[in-house]
Amino acid sequence: MSYQIIADSCGDFTEEMQKNPVFRSVPLTLEIASYSILDDEHFDQLDFLKRVKESPVGPKTACPSPEAFQKAIEDSDAEEVYIVTLSAKLSGTFQAATIGQSLYEENAGEEKKKVHIFNSNSASAGECKLCMEIQELKEAGKSFEEVISLIEKECSEITTLFVLESLDTLRKNGRLTGVKSFLASALNIKPVMGAVDGAIVQFGQQRGMQKALKKMVELAVEKAGGVDAVKNKRLVITHVNDPERAEQVKADFEKAAKFRDIVITNARGVATIYANDKGIIVAL
Repeated sequence: MSYQIIADSCGDFTEEMQKNPVFRSVPLTLEIASYSILDDEHFDQLDFLKRVKESPVGPKTACPSPEAFQKAIEDSDAEEVYIVTLSAKLSGTFQAATIGQSLYEENAGEEKKKVHIFNSNSASAGECKLCMEIQELKEAGKSFEEVISLIEKECSEITTLFVLESLDTLRKNGRLTGVKSFLASALNIKPVMGAVDGAIVQFGQQRGMQKALKKMVELAVEKAGGVDAVKNKRLVITHVNDPERAEQVKADFEKAAKFRDIVITNARGVATIYANDKGIIVAL
C-alpha cells in the first residue's frame, strides 16, 4: 500500500528527504515587516538572515491555510497520508491541518485516503525525526493503525532541546525584555531551552556557547532516559547556517552515549527565524 508523509515547513528535511517523493512539505509564510515569502524550496537562508539582522521589527510566521493541507492530501497519489505538524502549543498549523483533513473528507468519494495528523509536540529536528520514523515503519511493513500507535507514542515521549547564539529575535518579538536580553548578551549567557508537552521552557543556562551546548547534550541524554535508553534512539541535529557547529555537537553526543543513528540537517525558514543564525536544535 502506497503512503505519503507530509510535514509543515518547520520539518527540516535532510537533502535526501527533499529529493524523495515520499516526503512533501506544506510551507508556512515568513514575514519581516512588509516583506513576505513562502518557506518553500526557494527559501534563501543567507538573504533572510541578513534581512532579520537589519530589521528593527521582529520576524514572524503565519501558518498554512486549511485549504493548503486539503490540496496536499488531494494531490497525493498515496492510499495512506501521514501529516506531521509543529507543536499545537507553538502554532496554529495543527489546527489548520485538522480542518484541511475535514474539508478533504467532506468532498472525497468512497475511495477516500486514510489520513492521520500527528501533533509533534516538537518542531524542526523533532518533526524531521518523526517523518523519518514513519518512513522506517512503513518500509518495515507496518499497518496504518500500527504506525499511528507507535508514532503517537513517540510524539508523547520526544525530547527536544535547543541553544541560541543570539536572543535578538526573541527580544524583537517581545518574548524577552530588552533589559534581560542586554544582560544576557553582556554576560555572554546562553539559555538551554527545550519543549515540555510541546511548550517551550528553560532548563538552564551557561556562560558561553560551548558550555551551553555541552550542557544541552548532557540534559538531552538525561531527559531521554539515560545512556542505556538512547542506544535505540535516532538523534536529529538541526543547525542554522553552521554545519561545523553541528558536527561538533554530534561529536559531543557520541562521547556522551551511543545512538542508533545520528542525522544532521540545515534549518529552513521557520527554524531559521526562531533559532536565528548559528542556533542548534536537537531531538531524540
